[in-house]
Amino acid sequence: MQSLTGAATVPILECDGRLFKEALLGSLAWLTVNRDEVDALNVFPVPDGDTGTNMLLTLQSAMDDIRDLDDADLSRMAKRASHGALMGARGNSGVILSQIFRGFSVGIASRHAVDARGLAHAFTVGADVAYRAVIKPTEGTMLSVAREAAKGAEAKAASSTDLTEVVRAACEAAAAAVERTPEQLPILKQAGVIDAGGFGLQLILEGFLKRMTGEALATFERPATQHARPKAIEAPTAGWGYCTEFIINGANLAVDEVRTEILRHGESALVVGDDAAIKVHVHTQQPAVVIGYASSVGRLSRLKVDDMSAQHHRLQGESIRRPASTKHLALVAVASGDGFRRILEGLGVDSVVSGGQTMNPSAEDILAAVESVPSSDVLLLPNNGNVVMTAQQVAELTKKHVRVVPSRSLPQGIAALFAFDFSADLEANATAMSRALGSVKTIEVTRAVRASDVDGLKIAENDVIGLLDDKIVEAGPSPEKVAHAVLKRIDPSKVATVTIYAGVDASEKERETLRSVIVKQFPDASVELQSGEQALYPYVLAVE
Repeated sequence: MQSLTGAATVPILECDGRLFKEALLGSLAWLTVNRDEVDALNVFPVPDGDTGTNMLLTLQSAMDDIRDLDDADLSRMAKRASHGALMGARGNSGVILSQIFRGFSVGIASRHAVDARGLAHAFTVGADVAYRAVIKPTEGTMLSVAREAAKGAEAKAASSTDLTEVVRAACEAAAAAVERTPEQLPILKQAGVIDAGGFGLQLILEGFLKRMTGEALATFERPATQHARPKAIEAPTAGWGYCTEFIINGANLAVDEVRTEILRHGESALVVGDDAAIKVHVHTQQPAVVIGYASSVGRLSRLKVDDMSAQHHRLQGESIRRPASTKHLALVAVASGDGFRRILEGLGVDSVVSGGQTMNPSAEDILAAVESVPSSDVLLLPNNGNVVMTAQQVAELTKKHVRVVPSRSLPQGIAALFAFDFSADLEANATAMSRALGSVKTIEVTRAVRASDVDGLKIAENDVIGLLDDKIVEAGPSPEKVAHAVLKRIDPSKVATVTIYAGVDASEKERETLRSVIVKQFPDASVELQSGEQALYPYVLAVE
């Protein structure tokens, strides 16, 4: 037999945990170099982000869970990878991929290793579980590709004991299924493209095979052949809405009940998980309603809300013109950083005023935002201790009914937004949101502008300093070390979620390093990394 590199190989008769992990590294590498190609195939009317990126982040999360695991037991390795994929699943394609991982793990069961038939069976169960997870499964998508790949593997396993031949057959069947997707799904034919998710799955299988046959990761450099780009698809009158996803954490969660309620508020819904954690993905016109319901069920983590209409207009090269509307209640918030602005808008904020520490907005700035929103009842979140009094002045300057939720940091403001209830009135929301401010601790990391001595802590000019709820408590040489030191002051038993909001001065490598350190520090907590894009503060952390 010949490998993809042309080197002679001996047959592989079984797959254990170590081989699975190594081959999955190949999947990750091959999808990484082809991510942009998959992203370019993204087609409407389901514009929930970039398919290649979503699948890559999901696969990366699966790898993160097994990267430090040196275990020959395939059942344990597959189960950990499945958990990681679910926790990190992004978008429709990512959630479906996580369910393929889940089914694969179910198919492996408790076996230490599998032969050709066992591997093919795991592929089949993976496809079956993914189909069952989708409320309205559609042919011509990655579901079809998963099923056909499994059929190809099963057919080869009936005549060959070599696992590389079984995976090769799965790759060939997947590629053929991908080419058929435009004939199965009219929207693909209209756009003139193949299915992006299906192609992503094909690449994952190809990368698995490449590494299994001994191809070095360093050679994974040349992207696959480019496909045609999608033609423009007309947007619906009401707009695409918001791609909303999160994980509900708790005890004795009822997946079926959550699924039923989520379906009432949107489409393209995927609700999967168990009684301890439920992953939700839905396209909705009312993300605040969905988030409000979910927060009443359990603790939310890994929240992401994307404005799909904005994405559509951006990709089509159009300007965004939002239709005028009237709301019974509007939200205005202050924020520094485009990342934080997008997060707040995704949580339902109608107008975000630029400003924060050292860039305090004026009363006139905030008043203009209050007057611009389409409601006479307004909730105002200053999100900074220096802006609270200014916000209270604004409430006296307008004829609108304004209630200030005195958030002193962006993490507090976000916590308050989780408590927002679209169906409740101004006073009830102001009370509930103000109460929620105490549910989060805020850590801010910045640099000292002058030398000082704070409660016995000697600080030199330009030292990195760490603040816990506005109080300087640590100083050190690097933002990552200071953030870690401040976190040590918090009782681990009281930490359920840590969200890192990285600023413009934190590199990708630095922020990932900090995330890894916190994951080890709080192994039982959910640790999220988001881009706040704030200036002056490399990191802002929310601890709940």
